[in-house]
Amino acid sequence: MSSVYEKYDLKQVINASGRMTILGVSTPRADVAEGVNTGLNHFFEMKDLVNKTGAYIAKLLNVESAVVVSCASAGIAQSVAAVIVKDDAWLLENLHAASLTVPDEIVLPKGHNVNYGAPVATMVTMGGGKVIEAGYANECSTAQLAAAITTRTVAVLYIKSHHSVQKSILSVEEAAEVARAHNLPLIVDAAAEEDLTCYYEMGADLVIYSGAKAIEGPTSGLVLGKKQYVDWVKLQSGGIGRAMKVGKEGILGLTQAIESYITLPKTSGQEMVDKMTPFINSLNEISGVSARVVWDSAGRDIARTEITFDEAALGWKTKAIVEAMKNGKIAIYFRGYRANEGKIDVDVRSVTPSQLVTVADCFKALFTGEKA
Repeated sequence: MSSVYEKYDLKQVINASGRMTILGVSTPRADVAEGVNTGLNHFFEMKDLVNKTGAYIAKLLNVESAVVVSCASAGIAQSVAAVIVKDDAWLLENLHAASLTVPDEIVLPKGHNVNYGAPVATMVTMGGGKVIEAGYANECSTAQLAAAITTRTVAVLYIKSHHSVQKSILSVEEAAEVARAHNLPLIVDAAAEEDLTCYYEMGADLVIYSGAKAIEGPTSGLVLGKKQYVDWVKLQSGGIGRAMKVGKEGILGLTQAIESYITLPKTSGQEMVDKMTPFINSLNEISGVSARVVWDSAGRDIARTEITFDEAALGWKTKAIVEAMKNGKIAIYFRGYRANEGKIDVDVRSVTPSQLVTVADCFKALFTGEKA
């Protein structure tokens, strides 16, 4: 066991839930750690660093402009503030008064007003915006989105995430068409998405990514898009952005992570299937447990293991199984969004083959009473 676990009396964790904030998201590569270390050990004119790294990233991704922020949530808040404040020096320092003087409504599909670990609406409100929901929890068409737009609307927001409702919701391209027809910017939160350019190419004016998820950088975020809007995001460093500033180490670490991300080969969904197949076979040997391959509900090339529990045969509720695995000697975390259906998912991207063996053994021990 690594000394850091002993020093602080920390539990070891097997992260079978994916790149989740509650577990520290990801484990960056050595070149990213080197970029972080360089940032920690040198001084810069921060405005110069922000502008030059943003220009470098924009050139890498062939977009108009980009800026590194502290995280994707900060990206949402600062993007909302940016489209409300624009370059108004007084509003920049008096965001709380925006609703009295300028439009502040942010329209998004009702099925996108989700809690991803914190509520989307909280980030919008932090940025001075007022959430206006379009359509219904299970449906939002272009007409329904357009119907929610008024003279108080300042932007359209689209949450591209597995947390969002997927069925009967308009696409990013359709949302962009509605936004353009009403002369409004489209902000896309694509925090965990893997394609760093497609939503910009679909017509989004600002696109927000987590630096620590698919990109596997340090805790950070990326906002890219049209130069005018990104410039307004940058101005927020003198407003609400001051409370969520990113350090020099995060800026250099993420910049390196993006460069590596777009040049190095990625693990394919089929490679994930190959990795999890022995694990699935092992689980299917347990009476009352069945496992199979499922694919990411948001359309990404990510394969996961879906485990279904026969609660009556096992004498365990699935939610209790999830809790028991978290509270074992080693904390094992799964994607438990469908525990109420008797199912959990295993994301194998951050799990080693030997850890998958440990997970299977822990399941067997849980249901048989034998020590893992």
